[in-house]
Amino acid sequence: MRVDIIEDDAVFSRMIEHILKQTGHCETGVYHEGKSFLMQLSPQTDVVTLDLGLPDISGAELMKKIKNFNPEIEVIIISGQDNISLAVQLLKEGAYDYITKDENIKERLLHTLKKIRSNQELRQQVVQLKNEVSDKYPFHDTLLGNSSALKSTFSLIEKATKVPNINVSILGETGTGKELVAKTIHYNSTRKNHPLLKVNITAMSKEQLKSTLFGIEKGAFPEALMTTKGKFEEAGEGTLLLDEVTDFDADMQIALLNVFQERKVRRIGSNEERAVKCRVITITSYDLLQAVKEKKFREDLYYQLVGLPITMPPLRERGKDVIILGDYFLQLFCQKNNLPPMNLSSGAKKKLLSHDYPGNIRELKAIIELGAVLANSSVLEERHIVFNHSDPTPELFHEELTMKEYNDRIIFYFMRKYNNVMEVARRLDIGKSTIYNLLKKRKEEDETS
Repeated sequence: MRVDIIEDDAVFSRMIEHILKQTGHCETGVYHEGKSFLMQLSPQTDVVTLDLGLPDISGAELMKKIKNFNPEIEVIIISGQDNISLAVQLLKEGAYDYITKDENIKERLLHTLKKIRSNQELRQQVVQLKNEVSDKYPFHDTLLGNSSALKSTFSLIEKATKVPNINVSILGETGTGKELVAKTIHYNSTRKNHPLLKVNITAMSKEQLKSTLFGIEKGAFPEALMTTKGKFEEAGEGTLLLDEVTDFDADMQIALLNVFQERKVRRIGSNEERAVKCRVITITSYDLLQAVKEKKFREDLYYQLVGLPITMPPLRERGKDVIILGDYFLQLFCQKNNLPPMNLSSGAKKKLLSHDYPGNIRELKAIIELGAVLANSSVLEERHIVFNHSDPTPELFHEELTMKEYNDRIIFYFMRKYNNVMEVARRLDIGKSTIYNLLKKRKEEDETS
């Protein structure tokens, strides 16, 4: 750790230097004037011990110049004055600590340096963790598949990573990987070293949502015992991920519109406005534009949020990506559970391709993991692929049938689901007699067979 000592008393500066060298992990530099220090100030400096009574420049002014050069440099004020009001003022302006020249200076200085060193190590760990997280989201490796539907999505994701100041809206069915795409965009953009925060709108009441997004000023209401930042403020220059924005009520839509138009946010109970610097990514399973057409969502807010629209293709439209993903989930499951590697048989692949996957990628992952448990060999066979047959609708088109046979299957499906002729007739918009005749025919066939 590089510590520069700025002290006009030669004896005292040597004492501080001696204290620092005893730690065994400090490289030091000594300066008796502020201006001579400024001439050599470099990014290598981690800490400055600063005497307030310099001959050529005030300590307070010098601290401002140091902080303007690099806000990360920690400044420890060392003064012969035990002035509490001055100490408080300097700490507000950015000083790390205020130490008086007394018999306790050695212990105080070493304790302060230990805290600074610990904070530096934590910052380095955070940077390392962020880099490791970024390495997990190279989108061509994370979003697996070769289908044309996915390749067009790749192109849009790449544009979103290269243009970090445009909002992004991601539309897709449940389980298509919308949140994964949002993370991939964040961690491949220039915002990756700043926070990625998610707000699940459906899980909160109106009051909770407002305080979560905008923050609360201490004393705004009796229960507000401390000031809390809202997610817009907390995200800084990072990314704010809003899940299912079509669930915003009319009042929240107006409040959000003001935030986006002014690029400012105000905590509940505060008159002070704070700049909004984050990018917003919205993920929805319901089309925002359709919500606008249905008068459920403000058109002006839609244009603020839509930005770069990305639609995630459902798994049923991705062809042989099912096999690529299935094999990936199989190898991953084996690895996590210390199982020997397994392969998909040709029959298993064929069966996987026959399914419609209403639960999309999430459903495929569950099917593969169950199959891996059921298999007792290195090959996952067709019989190990088990679909959820409680809902036969996804397999409706797996056989080539006549239109009448398709109609009959649909009616029987709805009868099993609702067990009420009137309700099924209403939902399918058909006559009751059609259903009764079909049921009668089925009963006769069962009696003769």
